[in-house]
Amino acid sequence: MKIITKVIVKQVVTEKSKETLQTNFYNHKMRLEQECQQLLFEQRKFENKSRASKQDVSHRFQQEINNRKEKIKLADFKLEQLEMLELGSEITEKEVEALVEVSEGSHWDEIIGEKTIIIKDNVVIRIDE
Repeated sequence: MKIITKVIVKQVVTEKSKETLQTNFYNHKMRLEQECQQLLFEQRKFENKSRASKQDVSHRFQQEINNRKEKIKLADFKLEQLEMLELGSEITEKEVEALVEVSEGSHWDEIIGEKTIIIKDNVVIRIDE
């Protein structure tokens, strides 16, 4: 019988991976800032056209803008943390699922135990079971 188990994927921080992460965080932040500007534009446009209460319209748009501003703060925090990371340290990138064979006599602790894949510059360098 096969079951699905979780596997943690960790990345070794290198100059290349650090630059990639920094670019991704920065691009995400810029996209969020553009969305804020677009929402402000849409808000003004909607207030001029709509018969709905300007206060209701403003409140809804402001909620969306505030959500994005929180995400921008999080992206800034991630950029700050990335600067402090030392080369060679391992960071958790994501969690994936894997199929594991289970049969009579299998050691359950080994099957459900934490498994980790370590990658460095998109190459698997180690698998910890």
